[in-house]
Amino acid sequence: MTALLAALALIFSYIEVLIPFSPAIPGIKLGIANLVVIVALYHMGLKYAITINVVRIFIAGLLFSGVFGIIYSLAGAILSMTVMVLLKKTGLFSVAGVSMAGGVAHNLGQILAAAFLVSNLSIFIYFPVLIFSGLISGALIGIVAYIILKRLPGDRPTRQHDDE
Repeated sequence: MTALLAALALIFSYIEVLIPFSPAIPGIKLGIANLVVIVALYHMGLKYAITINVVRIFIAGLLFSGVFGIIYSLAGAILSMTVMVLLKKTGLFSVAGVSMAGGVAHNLGQILAAAFLVSNLSIFIYFPVLIFSGLISGALIGIVAYIILKRLPGDRPTRQHDDE
């Protein structure tokens, strides 16, 4: 199942390469591959979500974006997954809320990586745009993830999961 979900996330990554979310604002994407990661986090647990995400990042990076794409994606994924797991464990946030925080954290991780790689903090002037896009895309992905989770057999989506 993990390999199948990693393949699905990779397909979603490819679709995003083909259809830019906003040609007017470079670097903004909907993050549909993260839909698979969030569903895995809630339905299968942290270990599976991390595995799916790492496999997708490396394969998508090798196929579509190169070494720097892998670095940016890993930085975003590490921060995003950390924030999502911490918020999910509190039990205070919905799937959409966790996803929104994950979207913002992902963008922060990427901008931190970019600032480090180019040795220039002025890149943070772009962060307000990334906060907004992370909130919007995170909300959309979180809502869709919740709908999917409600329809999966087994446990219903909860704000926390006992296996983490």
